[in-house]
Amino acid sequence: MKKKIPKEISVYDTHDTSSFIDRSKKMKLKAAVWKIGSVGEFLGLSEEEAAYIELKLSLSKNIQKRRRSLKLTQKDFAKMIKSSQSRVAKMESGDPTVSIDLLVKSLLTLKTPKQQLSRILPR
Repeated sequence: MKKKIPKEISVYDTHDTSSFIDRSKKMKLKAAVWKIGSVGEFLGLSEEEAAYIELKLSLSKNIQKRRRSLKLTQKDFAKMIKSSQSRVAKMESGDPTVSIDLLVKSLLTLKTPKQQLSRILPR
């Protein structure tokens, strides 16, 4: 029995793939009938929806980075924001149930400098 080979196989990344996949590898993937693109393209997201997701992920990763730089545990940080350790874990992992409002307030609670906050925004 012959296996059916898909005509097109997709490779998607959460960011612009041009900065993550070198040119020669990208060409080889395309030659092997792989489609290169972003998660937004795969999911059919609008530019605004993709930007919103990128913003939430950027805020989440920066909370974790800032918390670790201050040598705080998730539990210690949870006390600071009057929340639970599991909520902090969700914040840091980019859980969709966490609001942008909570992410920003958390960064402010960690006394993130305004200059650093402005660099968090995706370009």
